[in-house]
Amino acid sequence: MIVGTAGHIDHGKTSLVRRLTGRDTDRLPEEKRRGISIELGYAYLGIDENASDSQQHIGFIDVPGHERFVHAMVSGATGIDFALLVVAADDGPMPQTREHLEILKLLGISRGAIVVTKIDMVDPSQGDLAITAIADVVAAQPAERWPLFPVSSVTGEGIDALRDFLRAEAKTVQTSIDEGMFRLAVDRAFSLPGIGTVVTGTAHAGRVAVGDDVSLYNPERADPVRARVRSVHAQDHPAEVGVKGQRLALNLVGVSVEDVPRGSWINSMELDNRILRFDVQLSMSALHDRTVVQGLEVHLHHGAADMMARVYPLSVERAAPGAQCFASILLPAPVAACRGDRLVIRDSQAQTTLAGATILDVHPPNRGRRAVGRLASLQTLSAADDVTSLLELALSGPILISRIGQGWNRRRHQIDAMVRQGDLVVAAGVIFHPSHWAAYLERLILAVDETHVREPEMPGMEINRARRVVAPQLELSAFDELISRLVSDKRLERRGAFLARPGHTVELSKAERNLWNSLAPLLEQSPYNPPRVRDIAKTTNIPETEIRANLRRVARVGEVTLVALDHFFLTARVSEMAQIAKKLHDQHGAVRASDFRDQIGGGRKVAIQILEFFDRVGYTRRVRDDHLIRRDNPFELH
Repeated sequence: MIVGTAGHIDHGKTSLVRRLTGRDTDRLPEEKRRGISIELGYAYLGIDENASDSQQHIGFIDVPGHERFVHAMVSGATGIDFALLVVAADDGPMPQTREHLEILKLLGISRGAIVVTKIDMVDPSQGDLAITAIADVVAAQPAERWPLFPVSSVTGEGIDALRDFLRAEAKTVQTSIDEGMFRLAVDRAFSLPGIGTVVTGTAHAGRVAVGDDVSLYNPERADPVRARVRSVHAQDHPAEVGVKGQRLALNLVGVSVEDVPRGSWINSMELDNRILRFDVQLSMSALHDRTVVQGLEVHLHHGAADMMARVYPLSVERAAPGAQCFASILLPAPVAACRGDRLVIRDSQAQTTLAGATILDVHPPNRGRRAVGRLASLQTLSAADDVTSLLELALSGPILISRIGQGWNRRRHQIDAMVRQGDLVVAAGVIFHPSHWAAYLERLILAVDETHVREPEMPGMEINRARRVVAPQLELSAFDELISRLVSDKRLERRGAFLARPGHTVELSKAERNLWNSLAPLLEQSPYNPPRVRDIAKTTNIPETEIRANLRRVARVGEVTLVALDHFFLTARVSEMAQIAKKLHDQHGAVRASDFRDQIGGGRKVAIQILEFFDRVGYTRRVRDDHLIRRDNPFELH
């Protein structure tokens, strides 16, 4: 269990932690000289007297109480399980008491205890007045149900009862295996002689082990930095593994302290969750009279990071104190965030805590953000579990599994389980709502039927054209899966690069067939570089126009394919060349014109024309001088 302190300056938070744990959390010379906490401090307490490992210790985060260091308090409060609201008996609730209490509420921290300190300095009547004032402050808040402990850090009165209570609470914490990928919010980084870079923070998800490679996301850098975990300390004890909910210190190899400023995130290598814009549920604080207007510049606290951002209320024109609404947040640089993360928003001068926020959608739409349907979707996302949320997002259109994996921090088996529970459809790494998937199938069938009516002499609808008509925004691999489903159900047939309904036929006339039978052997003589129309005309003494018309008619039947201007290839040979390209791609990771030319023979110009044809029909994609395979061979005859 991670316990965080909260309260006004000089109300005895550090002394309380020292009395509970035996450790002084003020480590900086200036903190000791001034007698106040400036930075976060850390201490640990065994759950019982014989606690021996990290799983049996309570971690304490002691936060500064001065109003100038509220940003540090927010950093410390992010990721805690349990709060100690500390109020001095001689002062009673003060401004930072209220602000810290509000921050705890905005971060969704509902478990805690109220500690009235310095009871040795007041008479019982004054202590009773402080307790009455505290009751007024916490009324109608989660803290209203927290137990209250009067204590003295000087005499030790009440300390044992509080310590016993915390140990009992820690034993009730249900430690569940978190299957998400590892995430740690860095709140401190330093270098030790002979050890190197050490970072500390609270693990928000997953697990990390000695020897793991990790990515460091620094809000001040565009690209992540790679590092390796040399050793792990969990809850102040050496460990082989650190898990969600623990205070961790990681000794990292391959990075300097300068690479890991406060506010960085350390992630598993497979997690890249950087985003610039996201939609949130905004909960405005009631402790001020400020409203959030469209485009207001604010300080955004996420984990231990403090960055500038702009807020755009969606469901209202402006967000008033105490209100809840949906909002869009825009950042100047990417932040490593996931759905469900909690945020605190303060004004541009970092003087007033304006609101708390929960991330609902890490990939919001570019248009229609304030439309009624979109606001209804956000309402569902704000109250729904993972399965219902995924169904809701799928109603807006196909979703890449990778988007859910990164943006929600879910592994593939977790997503598969959500898909099964929601009866969703997955095709080539894309999630579809069942109604959308059925609509795509019917639209494709209709498009092919319309092609048969409009162009009965054609063998069918060219596959690339079908994609442009039916699903231009759909991933190519997902569209191929759409076709495969219809082919396996015998509702469509593949005919080379065409799609047709079973039973649709295109036939040559007797004269056309006879001419084609005389031309086919000429194309077969040099299968990977057949003669062009003009060359065939010279050989046969048949007019070019007649040969061109016949080959175009045969192309509609599917027996030949027009690869370049007046350059027809037997479709069976085009399929073979596609396979040759695939083998080269498997061997070298890409297809290059010189290698392809060597395999098929002939000149470089023809090889380039063939590869450019493969690019046009979507079989390959050109990247500089390389051609990358994008889909299965579309020229295989089925």
